[in-house]
Amino acid sequence: MRSVIVHYQEIALKGRNRPWFIERLTQNLRTVTADLDVQDVRPLAGRIELVLGPSAEWEQVKTRLSTVFGIANFSQAGQTAPDLDALGEAILRDLGDRSPRSFRVSVRRADKRFPMTSPAIEAAIGGRVKAARGWQVDLSDPELVIRVEMLHDRAFYAFGRERGAGGLPTGVSGRVACLMSGGIDLPVAAWRMMRRGCRVQLIHFHSYPLVSDVSQEKARNLARVLARYQLKLRLFLVPFGDVQKQVILTVPAPLRVVIYRRLMLRIAERLARRGKSRALVTGEAIGQVASQTLENLVVIGSVATMPVFRPLIGMDKEEVVAEAQRIGTYPISIVPDEDCCQLFTPRNPVTRATAASVDAAESSLSIDSLIQMAVDGAVMEEYRYPMVQSAARS
Repeated sequence: MRSVIVHYQEIALKGRNRPWFIERLTQNLRTVTADLDVQDVRPLAGRIELVLGPSAEWEQVKTRLSTVFGIANFSQAGQTAPDLDALGEAILRDLGDRSPRSFRVSVRRADKRFPMTSPAIEAAIGGRVKAARGWQVDLSDPELVIRVEMLHDRAFYAFGRERGAGGLPTGVSGRVACLMSGGIDLPVAAWRMMRRGCRVQLIHFHSYPLVSDVSQEKARNLARVLARYQLKLRLFLVPFGDVQKQVILTVPAPLRVVIYRRLMLRIAERLARRGKSRALVTGEAIGQVASQTLENLVVIGSVATMPVFRPLIGMDKEEVVAEAQRIGTYPISIVPDEDCCQLFTPRNPVTRATAASVDAAESSLSIDSLIQMAVDGAVMEEYRYPMVQSAARS
């Protein structure tokens, strides 16, 4: 069985733009399997086929495909001519030593000109399997489903189906920049935007050398995990400690967290425009911490001149943790660190800041010079999957 059949779902609804979405998914599949023995990746009628070479290992291929956005499901498959005798013989041969308690045959016809209906093909193939193996047929809850796909010039068969990552192919929805701490929330927010086809750039603020460099290493490790889904991404490491030191000299303690956030948005926006991103992404959820009350979110977001997306805004912490565990970022996010949000944080931050009070506090700061200082100190690192890393001064 040297084929893999990839099915998509949402892409099928894209009308006249569908070929462009399929081509992008096809290209992403080529990229993610480039170092494996995959001899061809080609669109067929309503599906994509990967042709495996003799040294390709199914477990490796399965791991790679499981994180590619745009895939609804995929299967390792065999291929024959669209002929019932050839199909039946191939299925019986490749069933090997399987011994399920029950089975059924499920047929899809991409070519409706085939002389037999799908139920008739199911009955014919099912009858052969039952006669040869003696298995019980169960149409409602079978232990094994033999899936057959009839095309005009070939037929595919498979004995299992793997769940895909869903969503839209990476790169079809434009670029966004995500402010990413080393916590649980922001990697999930970035992943959610990736799943909608956005190409996400990550921006991490740190206070090294005022604190250790653990938060930077966490950001790098999170970037490596997220690169498995996006295939290629950029991480900006932005020094923020000197900015914070300027803030504590003049800004009243309760307002400092709000001022920090507003400065981060401005700095991130400058880097985002340089990277041709069209929106910012944060991991904020209403009421989760003191800085994320509705009043504070409004005051903080008002400084942005591009859209600010908050994919987690209505989620609770338990939901975010569950998603972080599922996508693989949780074990990294819970490693203790000293990030910039913990440095110079007041004991009692304001929970309902007003625009007037924040504007008055910022009037003592040289906002433009603080932004430029942080942008000039930013370092960009690039991550790819399969993993290759390079670093350069932004």
